Amino acid sequence: MSDPQNKAEDELAGTEQPFVAHLVELRDRLIRMLLAIAVAAIALGLYPGPGRLYDLLAAPLIATLPTGATLIATSVISPFMVPLKILLMAAFLIALPVVLYQLWAFVAPGLYTHEKKLVLPLVVSSTVLFFIGVAFCYFFVFGQVFKFIQGFAPKSITAAPDIEAYLTFVLTMFFAFGLAFEVPIAVVVLARLGVVSIQKLKDFRGYFVVLAFIIAAIVTPPDVVSQLALAIPMCLLYELGIWAARIFIKHTQAPDAEAGAEPS
Repeated sequence: MSDPQNKAEDELAGTEQPFVAHLVELRDRLIRMLLAIAVAAIALGLYPGPGRLYDLLAAPLIATLPTGATLIATSVISPFMVPLKILLMAAFLIALPVVLYQLWAFVAPGLYTHEKKLVLPLVVSSTVLFFIGVAFCYFFVFGQVFKFIQGFAPKSITAAPDIEAYLTFVLTMFFAFGLAFEVPIAVVVLARLGVVSIQKLKDFRGYFVVLAFIIAAIVTPPDVVSQLALAIPMCLLYELGIWAARIFIKHTQAPDAEAGAEPS
């Protein structure tokens, strides 16, 4: 009779090396991600520089402040730390395509062809939509919100926002609008995984409108401009997600599912 211990060792033979190889590959790809972020940070540090980056980020607010008003720093190290944080944030966003590509290259060998058709478009489209959400927030929402807020400020008050508070506000808004623009991706994934049907998504329209306004009221400042600027695009993107889900499901079916489907 064969020894059970030897049999177990035989079954495990050869499994250690692939696991170690995957760890080595993961390490290499993480290093490439960090290098991409570091290169972007060095490039941004040389031009336009951390200070100029903060000036660009603060431009929508500065444009609405009274003449001569500026942002202030209430902490000794804020003039150094806040621009540095913005530099790192900008470097990560610039290097994000490289980061996502490295993640894709790591998982792609283990996917079937139809799964690659599913994952790659989602990675690319989610990245693009996130950037669009951030750009929409910066170029449109900030200007309207700050004008609205300054319009309510009493004439006896001189606005002098703190730079750390402004950075926190900006990051919160960027994150909120970036995620809000991911609504089509969430709709497509839910429909593709079979969690909900296209018809149920259509039936949920009215509830989603209410949900969008509730989310906008929670994550944005207490002003009607920013709330509408977040809720209305979410509703439109929900409709876009339903339309995209039909096309996506049709073109990412597994071969056996396509073969077993009855002709309409």
